[in-house]
Amino acid sequence: MKGTKSLTFISVADGQPPRAVDGDIVEERLVCISVNGTELATIMCSPNNLDLLALGFLANEGLISSMAEVRRLHISKSDSCVEVWLHDTAVELPRRFVITAGCGGGVTFDDMSQRHPPLQSDLRADPAELAEVMRQMHLGADLYQQARGIHTAALANGSEILLQVEDVGRHNCLDKLRGAALKEGLDTRDRVLLTSGRISSEMINKARRLGTPIICSRTSPTHLSVSLAESWQMTIIGYLRQSRMRIYTHPERVLEIERIVRDRVSAAESQYLSRDNEYVTGVTPYGETDE
Repeated sequence: MKGTKSLTFISVADGQPPRAVDGDIVEERLVCISVNGTELATIMCSPNNLDLLALGFLANEGLISSMAEVRRLHISKSDSCVEVWLHDTAVELPRRFVITAGCGGGVTFDDMSQRHPPLQSDLRADPAELAEVMRQMHLGADLYQQARGIHTAALANGSEILLQVEDVGRHNCLDKLRGAALKEGLDTRDRVLLTSGRISSEMINKARRLGTPIICSRTSPTHLSVSLAESWQMTIIGYLRQSRMRIYTHPERVLEIERIVRDRVSAAESQYLSRDNEYVTGVTPYGETDE
């Protein structure tokens, strides 16, 4: 399978002698993206779906918005360079050469001090449906099932996966998703975004560019990403695993907030009365309890 390499490693397990095992490991490579003959970026990534990576990277950086702007795309035989030729030969490119670390800081051309306007969306999602599409994403991660050590991301309509990609870089996954949506003519707005990786500020920035009001992860967000999501009116859900999740921002897209607030007040009053007027903490937002 493209994106993995075969090798032999030594397996050491408790109570068993070391043994040689033939297996697979994910591939990682530096890939150059050029636009109209000018080198634009070098990205450490998985060398699969490189056309999607290049297209999505350009779209997420605001250089293109549709496939109609692309005249030709060519991938070198060595999978080390993607050449993109645009109809607009006078397009203004960033002046500096950038190396983007797929799982590092995710350095891009966008200045994070430039805030997006709040995202206007009526999208709602049921917790059970979110858990199901996260399960679908996990089962559909072919490279992960074969070799582990790779991220995956998916775009869903709330009940089913529409697009799914894999890459060693969680940021790259969002670029590949954008590229796949461009090629298929799929609108990314008002969709649910799923990722296996941590939701950093750069991840929420790319999600905002995709126009996805709900972003879910199997792991955690960062403080800055939560702050940005709050101001951009985006819902962040972390630790989405089976029937459990943590909702960090704008829970009204997933839960009936009025009922939760009412139950929370009732629970607080019950605790107050049952302890002879001694108020007991323990109820936290969104129905969770302190542990």
